[in-house]
Amino acid sequence: RNRMNRVHLHKFSRCVPMFRHSYPFDPTYNHDLMALLDITAPTEAADFAPFWRDLYTRALSVTVAPILREIPSPQSHIRVFEVEFTSVDGVRIGGWLTRPRVEPVERGVVVGHGYGGREGPDFHLPFVRAALLFPCARGISRSACAEVPSDPYAHVLHGIQQRERYIHGGCAADTVWCAASALLELFPMAARRLDYLGISFGGGIGALALPWDARFHRAHLNVPSFGHHPLRLALPCVGSGEAVRGYHHQTGRALDTLRYFDAAVAARHLRIPLHMAAARFDPAVPPPGQFAIYNALAGPKQLFVLQAGHFEHANTAVEEARLLDALAYFFNHD
Repeated sequence: RNRMNRVHLHKFSRCVPMFRHSYPFDPTYNHDLMALLDITAPTEAADFAPFWRDLYTRALSVTVAPILREIPSPQSHIRVFEVEFTSVDGVRIGGWLTRPRVEPVERGVVVGHGYGGREGPDFHLPFVRAALLFPCARGISRSACAEVPSDPYAHVLHGIQQRERYIHGGCAADTVWCAASALLELFPMAARRLDYLGISFGGGIGALALPWDARFHRAHLNVPSFGHHPLRLALPCVGSGEAVRGYHHQTGRALDTLRYFDAAVAARHLRIPLHMAAARFDPAVPPPGQFAIYNALAGPKQLFVLQAGHFEHANTAVEEARLLDALAYFFNHD
């Protein structure tokens, strides 16, 4: 039985989200589930794919030169390292890497982060005999640098005046392509099974970067950002998208660059098996943009419908536990 291309609705997500909140807008954006599942991606620029293939080729030519430094681990069966490697433009990227203390490494996982950055590795992910790399995008957390602002509302606008300089191209290299190169240089055996997980910012960057990199086998995107920019520009939010809306209101030029950084457009080229968690209520990443990405995915796909994203509610812990169970099955039962 084909378990792909299915929508997972648990008992909470079947209900229309009705949360008490103080936002001056409706975080469902007046979309029910059927309306969300009908959203299509915007028109693709004629040179969209060549633009991204060129970026990927540049990233693949980088000598990543990874360095590991072991640090104390809170888990007796896991070793933890601080890691550094080189990305495009010579930017040195920092992050963390975990691996089993005794068992051999048989697979690799690259894990992206949200726009809030990352303070350390995750230990709850459902992978065994795996090396997990947790890179930080340029300007953020362990990749902080003077040239790139760390604040999400400034970071998301960095270099937006020109597509070749826009920050998200470098972030794709940092947290997906060059991260994969570094992980595979350290653990060549992980090439047999390399996967990706990304949340929010990391989900959107993953959707942009993964279509061009054949080294990855499966991926999970959680409430991914950067989907359907023309629609996002019309939707108020409390996330980084609001900074982009402000820039566009002032200049009218945001889409000149963002049409090349639309995760829903990129999803048309994403053909590996993909699991996605998308929220029906989300004040930071508007759900219409999230579902535009899912709807456009070209390969086998599974959708886990969350009641809410970027918002704590009574069922948050239950949803997170069920999502973790779904991910364990998705990544460990081909």
